[in-house]
This record gives sequence, C-alpha cells and structure tokens, in this order.
Amino acid sequence: MRRSALAGVVLLVLAFGSTRAGAELRVFVTNEKSDDVTVIDAATRAVVGTIKVGKRPRGVAVSPDGRKVYVSNSNSDSLSVIDAKTLEVLKTVPAGIDPEGLTLNRAGTALYVVNENELSVTVLDVASLTVRKKIAVGKEPETAVASPDGRWIAVSNETSDDIHVIAVASDTVVKQIPAPKNPRGMRFSADSRQLFVASEQAHVVSVIDMADMKVVKSAPTGGGRPVDVVLTPDGSRLYVSHGQTGDVRVLDSASLKVLAVIPTGPRTWWTALSPDARFLYATVGRANELAVIDTSSNTVVARVPCGTLPWGVAIADTP
Repeated sequence: MRRSALAGVVLLVLAFGSTRAGAELRVFVTNEKSDDVTVIDAATRAVVGTIKVGKRPRGVAVSPDGRKVYVSNSNSDSLSVIDAKTLEVLKTVPAGIDPEGLTLNRAGTALYVVNENELSVTVLDVASLTVRKKIAVGKEPETAVASPDGRWIAVSNETSDDIHVIAVASDTVVKQIPAPKNPRGMRFSADSRQLFVASEQAHVVSVIDMADMKVVKSAPTGGGRPVDVVLTPDGSRLYVSHGQTGDVRVLDSASLKVLAVIPTGPRTWWTALSPDARFLYATVGRANELAVIDTSSNTVVARVPCGTLPWGVAIADTP
C-alpha cells in the first residue's frame, strides 16, 4: 500500500553535543510536492537556499561530519547527495523502488534506505554509492533508525504492524517485533536499551526493551495519529508529533504521561532536535512551514516558510 503522505522517516537527526567551533547549524527540510529541499540557518531562522532534487523527496539524513546530506526521492527511485556547505547536488543514484526513510550506520559508511513498495531496505556503500545489499522487511516499511551503540538498525512496517531489527554486523534481520497498529517514527534511548515507537492508527507510544526485543509498555498520547517521537538527550522526555490533531505532545519517558500539548498545525509529522536540545523543529505539512519549538517553555517561537508539503527534517552541523 502506497501512501500519499509521508513515511518516515525516517529521518536521521545527528543532534547531540554542542556545535563545533566555526560550524554553522543548518536545518534541511524535504518538500514532497515542490520537489525540493529548504535550507534554514538555525541561528537566524532565515531560508538560505532551496535545492531542486528528484520527485517527491521524503527521507533526509546527514553524514556524521556534517558535510553531506542525503535525500530519498520516492517517485524518482533515487537518492540525492547534497553538499551541506555549498548546497550543490553532488550526485544522484538509484536507491531501490519508492525510497522513503533512511539512516546511516554509526560509522557513516553505510546508508540504509527503506523501500516502501519493494518491502525491503537497500543498503548503499557511502563511499561508492553502490548497492551493497537488499534486506527483506515487513509490509509497507516506513522508516529506519540506528542505535547509538552501532549494533542495530530498526525498521518500522506500517501494514504488517511490526518492527524488523537488523544486525549491522551481518546486515540480516535478527528479530521481528509485533507493535501496535501502524508503527511509524522511532527513536532509541542514548544507551540503546530502549526503542520508543509511535503507532499512528493505534494512537499510542510504545517502549521496546532491546534486551528481550519485545514491547514492554504502550500508552495513548491523547492526540490523533502520532507520527514521530524524539527523546531528549537526558532521556527524561519524549516529544511526539501528531498529524491529525496538529500538535506536539510532551511525555514523561518513564511513565508515558502527557506533560504538555503544543499546538503546531495540520499534518505535523517529522521532527529534529537541536544539538543543545533547546529547540525542536517540526514539519507542518498543510501549512507549508517548519515550526520551531522552544523546549524550555514548550511553545512555538517561530514559523519558517518552506516548500509545498514539507515532509522530513534533519540538522547538519556544517563545517
């Protein structure tokens, strides 16, 4: 089943620690209807560039050194590589059928690209951008996230209602974990012991214990159609975006109780947290903008115009 909406994202956020001296923090937003990427200076919140890519760009990921940005083009079956500083498209390569969410391994040597209509993950060698392997996963795979310890790649599958866990060492699926209906966005805890999952049609967030590889807790968010989930670096809070109710909800990560509701706008989907955890960036699709949330006050402090139907978002600590 193919969605006209976004799929996950995957969206990789390399956003922990402080910005390097002399670096510029840039926010990259994919726009699936205008076939481009909006680039925003995080300090000034000004749009510094618009980059034409392939058809229906969705997933976006940043190299560990902040120099390159990878964008999956769903309707072009391709991946665009962007220079994060010059904003030039350096290369466009095949990336399987209907590429959506994507992530890099911890070393930054391999890209895992989720292919929704192919029911697989395409593994690309970053140096050569050639296909290294195809890994079969579940039905309508949505996004992929990498564990901080470098061991796992987790893939959410919307229609088969499960999470496939790929062992990075062998690039093989080692576990299929049942999850509440329509799992989408995910994030690992900093110690890689837990995986938090947003299930859109079940309207819940779940916690997977990675030692036993099973869901140990699920709780309703109170919002409609949760899509993405971000964990603060200290592990105390979750930020969960909701497409239907148009908000971001703040949850206590231990109890999963709702602490705050932040109105953002219709089709609030993918999110990225700044390196210092001061700001959360959320794409608001129907408003064609990026909402900037101050995490100390849990309020929207800015709205930045983007292209048409913004989808994914990632942050580059650009040298």
